[in-house]
Amino acid sequence: MDDPANHKPPTLWQMVHSVLAAALGVQSGKNRERDFTHGKPIHFVMLGVLFTAIFALTLFGVVKLILHLAGI
Repeated sequence: MDDPANHKPPTLWQMVHSVLAAALGVQSGKNRERDFTHGKPIHFVMLGVLFTAIFALTLFGVVKLILHLAGI
């Protein structure tokens, strides 16, 4: 059953979902197959770098806040 709807590239929200799922290690096989078949690698790389930067800055901010509240 070759559905033409399955040949569309993933939307932005599907790619964001895939990047977040991959970061947690819980990507489904169906979504992974869709990403590798119809997605462009550069989009996932850019979203992955953006996610990593936001994650690192969030951790940095939390640590700075905790140290500030601790008086260090």
